[in-house]
Amino acid sequence: MITAHQLEVRAGAQILLEDASFRIGPGDKVGLVGRNGAGKTTLTRILADEGQPASGSVVRTGPIGYLPQDPRAGDPEIIARDRILSVRGLDVVVASMRKAEKQMASSDLDEHERGMRRYARLEAEFLAAGGYAVESEAASIAASLGLPDRVLSQPLKTLSGGQRRRVELARILFSDAETLLLDEPTNHLDADSIVWLRDFLRAYKGGLVVISHDVALLDKTVNRVFHLDANRATIDVYNIGWTAYLAQRETDERRRHRERANAEKKAAALKAQADRMRYKATKATAAQNMDRRAQRLLSGLEEQRRSDKVAKLRFPDPAPCGKTPLTASGLSKSYGSLEIFTDVDLAIDRGSRVVILGLNGAGKTTLLRLLAGIETADTGAVEPGHGLRLGYYAQEHETLDTSRTVLENLRSTAPDLPELEARRVLGSFLFSGDAVDKPAGVLSGGEKTRLALASLVVSSANVLLLDEPTNNLDPASREEVLAALRSFAGAIVLVTHDEGAVEALGPERVVLLPDGVEDLWNPDYAELVSLA
Repeated sequence: MITAHQLEVRAGAQILLEDASFRIGPGDKVGLVGRNGAGKTTLTRILADEGQPASGSVVRTGPIGYLPQDPRAGDPEIIARDRILSVRGLDVVVASMRKAEKQMASSDLDEHERGMRRYARLEAEFLAAGGYAVESEAASIAASLGLPDRVLSQPLKTLSGGQRRRVELARILFSDAETLLLDEPTNHLDADSIVWLRDFLRAYKGGLVVISHDVALLDKTVNRVFHLDANRATIDVYNIGWTAYLAQRETDERRRHRERANAEKKAAALKAQADRMRYKATKATAAQNMDRRAQRLLSGLEEQRRSDKVAKLRFPDPAPCGKTPLTASGLSKSYGSLEIFTDVDLAIDRGSRVVILGLNGAGKTTLLRLLAGIETADTGAVEPGHGLRLGYYAQEHETLDTSRTVLENLRSTAPDLPELEARRVLGSFLFSGDAVDKPAGVLSGGEKTRLALASLVVSSANVLLLDEPTNNLDPASREEVLAALRSFAGAIVLVTHDEGAVEALGPERVVLLPDGVEDLWNPDYAELVSLA
């Protein structure tokens, strides 16, 4: 259970939330919603005890499972299965049992006996913690999230960003926590895994807070909605499900609009009457009373919700380039003995549209990183063509320097951009005033997405490499990104689970990994996007 009392939440000097009190108990399944930058991630971190409020208190009872947006957690050398088991402390026991098995296989009789005794003791400890049934439960959760045994046997460092996020989600769901705090849990999940997750959360008996732009997930799982209003720095609590919340919020807005219109009409009449009376000495006091009454009418109203701002994303004309600005030939990549893909050829012509498809772990992100020059291929080469200017959007925002400010990050992409122009661009992406001086490390996932996209805008790139560019975006911001994809005149290479993003792109070609097969795009491939 989580109880928050009079919370004030800030991001730098900006007040995101003030005087907020609420309780999340067993069976409460809360959808935490609000536009990007409203403070959803910041509030969730505070509830998880990974951040502190400016004032107020949070009381937690029982274990909490927290899934942040960033999946880069855990020792990169640990294998995925042990990372999942570690949430219940089983990884140490299992690792010790493996060592004991090696001792038991020794030809030295004394060593063999020591191994036998050690294994018996460890197995008793393992069985007391749930044993093989619990290990099977972890494997079942992982498999349902698209993590087969082959992946569970790999070190974390060899996994893609999508696979590592699935490992962290499996770990949290396996944790036996009494309250789950999940920040965008469907990111990187295929369609089957999302359906399974909906069913799991719907049946979950504990408390739940979920941040998600997946409307179907919210509709199927939540029975309460907390709306963070960025304009009023308040949290509106609706003790109803998602569909009823949407209807109630619309009703509330119509009521506020009607009440304000009536009050403004009455206040205007009072002020007009006061203006006619104020210059008559005998009626001056009455005029002042009318003015005060008009002010009370307006001050007592609930503030009408202003339309949420949306970043205005428009790519400028790309820098001039040759017919084929980017070519790759014979690319292969392995991590240790694990082969990701081999012999991939790719030619990106000026203004072309290419989608890369493949299951999680097939190497989609790795291929983009090779094309961007961030990683080096084991074999083959990436050749820049005449006038190439690359823009790379990383799904986990690795291109941002979290120790530098928003403004410094943007200007590092375009060093010659005057500061006034940089601030203007950031303003169009909803970073204004003191917000440009915030370290990138404190930004929410949606804010990092906006900053990364702003950096692409000022790069004058003629080839964009985009890895899940619509993750973490609210619906209105997502539509802006899709509109920008439609209108961009340069070349785009896209990795995504978002069918709408592919539709907006209008691809000409598709590359299928891990085999590297290239084909002309046809509607049959659209069915694979959400499954990949």
